[in-house]
Amino acid sequence: MYKYVARATLCCTHSPASLCKIFTHCFSISTSTSTSTPQAQMDHQLQALKTRLCIIGSGPAAHTAAIYAARAELKPILFEGWMANDIAPGGQLTTTSDVENFPGFPQGILGFDLMDRCRNQSLRFGTQIFTETVTKVDFSSTPFKISSDSTTVFADAVIVATGAVAKRLKFPGSGDGPGGFWNKGISACAVCDGAAPIFRNKPLAVIGGGDSAMEEANFLTKYGSKVYIIHRRDTFRASKIMQNRALSNPKIEVVWNSEVVEAYGDGDKGSLGGLKVKNVVNGEVSDLKVSGLFFAIGHEPATKFLDGQLQLDSEGYVVTKPGTTHTNVKGVFAAGDVQDKKYRQAVTAAGTGCMAALDAEHYLQEIGSQEGKSD
Repeated sequence: MYKYVARATLCCTHSPASLCKIFTHCFSISTSTSTSTPQAQMDHQLQALKTRLCIIGSGPAAHTAAIYAARAELKPILFEGWMANDIAPGGQLTTTSDVENFPGFPQGILGFDLMDRCRNQSLRFGTQIFTETVTKVDFSSTPFKISSDSTTVFADAVIVATGAVAKRLKFPGSGDGPGGFWNKGISACAVCDGAAPIFRNKPLAVIGGGDSAMEEANFLTKYGSKVYIIHRRDTFRASKIMQNRALSNPKIEVVWNSEVVEAYGDGDKGSLGGLKVKNVVNGEVSDLKVSGLFFAIGHEPATKFLDGQLQLDSEGYVVTKPGTTHTNVKGVFAAGDVQDKKYRQAVTAAGTGCMAALDAEHYLQEIGSQEGKSD
C-alpha cells in the first residue's frame, strides 16, 4: 500500500560531501533520458515508506536517537535534510572548527568529523538515512505522516531533533567566505569556543544586550584580557541580576549605542584583528582591537515546518513534559536544541536524543507495535 519505486532517492551511505557528484550524475541522466509525461515522472519519483520510528534532524540528538533506536531493532528512518536552515547535514557542529568539550576526544575533534562519525555509527546499526529536508508533517492521526519533496514516511512514532540556529549579524568580514572571519575569531557560542588558544589573554567582544550576552561576557573574562559588550541601545534588556554581574566585573566594558559595521584581519595571520564600530547616535566610526567576537543575539529553533502542530513556547521552542521528551502529541517526541534553550551543548543534545529513543521505544511497546508493521 505504501511503497512506490523511486527513480533517484537520496537514501544512502554517502557522506554529504560526496553527494554533489551524485547530484550531477543523476541530473545529467534525468535530463538526457526523461521522455515520460509530467504526471508519470511525478509518480515515478515519489516514494512512500512505513516505519515504526522516524527521526527528523542530523545533529548529536538525532544520531544518538538513531543509534539507540536501531540497536533496539526499531529500524528507524532519519531525514538529515539538505542545507536545511542553510546548514549542512550534521547541524551547527559542521560550522565549528575544533570541538574540545565533547567526551572521548582528549585532543579535540573537528565538528564536521565528529558528526561524520555519529552518522557512520547510525548507519552501522541499520538506520536508513535520507538526505532530504522535511517540508511537511501531519500529526493529526496515526500513523504520522512526514514528507519531503520526494519521499513520504508513515511512522508510528516521531522524534523531532531539528535543532536551533544561532542568529548571526551580516556585515563585511562576518561571513565564512573569502575575507570573512567566521571560525577565525568570530563565533556564536562563547561556551563552545571561548577557551580556544586564539582567545586566551586577548581582548574580546560580545554583541547583545540580553541575559545570554551578559552570561557569555562573564564567561569570557576567564580567558580574555578584556571583554567588550557592544550594544546598540543605552540600556540592556537583560535581567537586573545578570546586568549587575556584568557591570560589576572589572574586565568588562560596555560600548553603548553602537553596532559593528566591519570586521578586519590581523595582518597576514588570517584571523580577526579588530572591528569597525559605529556610534548610532552621532555616526562616528571607531576602531576596536579585538581577537574574538561572539554573537549573543539569540537562537531560532527550526520549528516552522511543524506548522503549529506541536505546542511551542513564546520563542518557538517545542514544549516537552519536564524530565521527558514527550510533546503534547502522544507518540511525538522532541530532543536537542529544538526543545532546549538553556544549555544548547552537543553533549546535552546527545543525552536528550538517548532519552527520546527510550521514550519512543516504551511508547511503541505500549501501543503494541509489532516489527512486521514496517515490512
